[in-house]
Amino acid sequence: MASITLGGNPIHTNSELPAVGSKATDFSLIKIDLGTATLADFAGSKVVLNIFPSIDTGTCATSVRTFNEKASSLSNTKVLCISRDLPFAQKRFCGAEGLENVINLSDFKDGSFGKNYGLEIVDGPLAGLHSRVVIVLDENGTILHTEQVNEIADEPNYEAALAVL
Repeated sequence: MASITLGGNPIHTNSELPAVGSKATDFSLIKIDLGTATLADFAGSKVVLNIFPSIDTGTCATSVRTFNEKASSLSNTKVLCISRDLPFAQKRFCGAEGLENVINLSDFKDGSFGKNYGLEIVDGPLAGLHSRVVIVLDENGTILHTEQVNEIADEPNYEAALAVL
């Protein structure tokens, strides 16, 4: 269980993030067209998992915009923006913003991604949502970098995440 804060108040996740050097756990997430995406769909590409509570909050929206901007210059890299938002909300946001360099995926059905990656918030007002996390994978699905953002309202360290690519 990781301890993070929301507005300075302690909240917790269901476990710890996977270890750097380990293989990423497979997942099944919903795309904005309601199809399914799995980790295998991104085999052979470096992958940045930008995970957050909801696209409809300022910090989450900023992280999606920032990774969209930075992704345009990354070679053989996919940026997956993952939340429990409905795919319709994700599509609306990216369409309104003109964001085309990130892939939005939803864990709305059962939250298994958040549970399996140890980042589901288990108490406080955001219980059931994902904590703010960045995980970077190499082309073989090996975890190169993880960051559990301590204060959920803070942005992730983009430079540290991208430096391992």
